Amino acid sequence: MRQALSGILSKSASSLKTIMILALAMTLVVAEAASSQAAKSAAIVIDAKTGKVLYSSDADGRRYPASLTKMMTLYLTFEAMAKGKIAKNSRVVFSARAAAEPPTKLGVRPGGVVTVETAILSMVTKSANDSATAIGELLGGNEANFARMMTAKARALGMKSTVFRNANGLPDPGQFTTARDMAMLGIALREHFPQYYGYFSQRSFLYGRRRINGHNRLLGRIKGVDGIKTGYTRASGYNLVSSVSDGDRRIVAVVMGGSSGGSRDNRMAGLINTYMPKASSRGSGVLIAKAGGGNPITALAKVFLPKHDAPTPDEKPDNDAIAALVEENAPVVEETTPVVQTRKVKTVAVATADDIATARVAAAYGDAEAVDPVNTASVPSGWAIQVASSPKRSEAQAFLDKTSKQAPSILADASGFTVAFDKDGVTYYRARFGGFGSKNAAWKACGALKKKKIECYAVQQ
Repeated sequence: MRQALSGILSKSASSLKTIMILALAMTLVVAEAASSQAAKSAAIVIDAKTGKVLYSSDADGRRYPASLTKMMTLYLTFEAMAKGKIAKNSRVVFSARAAAEPPTKLGVRPGGVVTVETAILSMVTKSANDSATAIGELLGGNEANFARMMTAKARALGMKSTVFRNANGLPDPGQFTTARDMAMLGIALREHFPQYYGYFSQRSFLYGRRRINGHNRLLGRIKGVDGIKTGYTRASGYNLVSSVSDGDRRIVAVVMGGSSGGSRDNRMAGLINTYMPKASSRGSGVLIAKAGGGNPITALAKVFLPKHDAPTPDEKPDNDAIAALVEENAPVVEETTPVVQTRKVKTVAVATADDIATARVAAAYGDAEAVDPVNTASVPSGWAIQVASSPKRSEAQAFLDKTSKQAPSILADASGFTVAFDKDGVTYYRARFGGFGSKNAAWKACGALKKKKIECYAVQQ
């Protein structure tokens, strides 16, 4: 009996020891995970009227943006709407690639169509990955081109530490940003597109018979919060950009790398309550210069791209040659993106990988003025109508705007864009409307334009 009892006690002690060891190990794992998460957290609060930084914690540390990426997707969408290139009721077709994106998503089948406004609302509320990809394909021709447009626009807005690789923020090791850059983008969205900024305050919307609710729990909870965007992946942690107004005061705050949605929201609430009273009630100057016109890559002053000797969209650049050139002239950096070749480069002084990614857009079309800030590299497939050609991109764009106003019903579903090309050493810009599904559709539309005394011809892209 004593031996049996001794055996039982011995086994119990051994089991207890094992349990204690496991508990200690779990504690260490949890502590290590918490420490790792805390180490990668970042935050910034900026007075949106004066630009003064009210609070900063590792604001320039590299972070994964997750769904904050969609802020830039929406910026380019709003820009296209403001220029009349698309409208809120324009059609967004979901490709097989877009439809296959993982949740969260709207759930549109391949070949399905929604309006631009539905795509916007689904990105703002549900953070729909499929809608972001579909919008990227609409504006950029394909998502890779659209990502280059996003990076170029980031650089033009002064976001020096951001590179985009996709339209939705799904994990990509080459896609990164900082809390400071995201704050700048948040300010730019409100400053540049006040007519569309109200979308960010939308808490839910109806899609068919479904009501889709948003992820931003601070809307309605914290006084003055009117947007902007949440984001999460395992690698990024929980992210949030908030715009807040209180009387004459306005701030934009960013929290990145939160350990949970609740802790992120609580930290944001604390920052708002602490720093809103410290914001200035004066100051109305524009903080983020508009990246409009024909020069969205002014920040790349170190890279001189020749005007008359650059490849046009009809030519295939030699990626290997330019990659060798960049490797020879620039230091080794992480996550580089090769630049598309220009035939002659006067000076190359590429300092960072993100500058290389931005230059890729410009190099494909010659100089800065050859880059259409909305439809860069976005020559729509299928049939288009050409209405003008000019040695100045501004004139070609003006003709597009004029034609759109003269024939709004005929061109309701078309998308205006410019294409640069060289002829006898001179750069010209074709003014075209794309989006026609067939030759007959393009010819029919052109015939209707001619009845309005607008010269044109149909061309296959």
